Amino acid sequence: MEFNPSNAIVQLCLQGMGMEEKGKPGEAGKLFLQAWNEATNPFEKFLAAHYLARHQPTVSDKLKWLETALQIALEINNDAVKSAFPGLYLNIAQCYEELGDLVNAKKNYRLAASFKDKPSDKGPFYHGTRADLQIGDLLNPGGSSNYKPDLKMNHIYCTALVNGAGLAAALAKGEGPERVYMVEPTGSFENDPNVTDKKFPGNPTRSYRSLEPLKIVDEITDWLRQTPEEIQKWREKLANNTGDIIN
Repeated sequence: MEFNPSNAIVQLCLQGMGMEEKGKPGEAGKLFLQAWNEATNPFEKFLAAHYLARHQPTVSDKLKWLETALQIALEINNDAVKSAFPGLYLNIAQCYEELGDLVNAKKNYRLAASFKDKPSDKGPFYHGTRADLQIGDLLNPGGSSNYKPDLKMNHIYCTALVNGAGLAAALAKGEGPERVYMVEPTGSFENDPNVTDKKFPGNPTRSYRSLEPLKIVDEITDWLRQTPEEIQKWREKLANNTGDIIN
């Protein structure tokens, strides 16, 4: 399943997070339980279990839901959830430590450390923009942020989800048409820390950044375009976002 912010279960989880922010954990827990009960695929179950773990009355109950989320993630085992493994193992280790089970705590601390590697995603990767570029051109770090124009970005960004790149193109500054390019990293890249393990566990948007240029290898014309109303909602959401960009 490709991550979709309009998905019904994702929406329930977002509503639950909204209740958390309002200091209403009981209401949040009900929404996350509803998400679990209504989930129809493993990725939706994974999300719901992850959030349910935060609203358990005992450490043992929290551990149960964390291990449920981990088991589902291990079964999914794709690049959307692999980035969640370090955090899941770390939280599980902390639960075992609180329960006095130091053997399992140490085991899970080791597993958490072992998964802190470079992304395993093999792509293909995409970059959305309004710039008119050619195959072979290089996209370099140092451009202005689409979300904070006065901020010069130290990295260049890409995603393995073509529709995500399409959304980025729609939100990009400029007057030209939306363009999505298939790109190849010319050097190492890392999970985008602005989205990884933030609102959602792992890196479900499969977003990455690099200090090295991205090489354009093709232009993609087939992706899911957002309606003008949806784009406006995204612009309003970004305008109201007061958080700092990790640069």
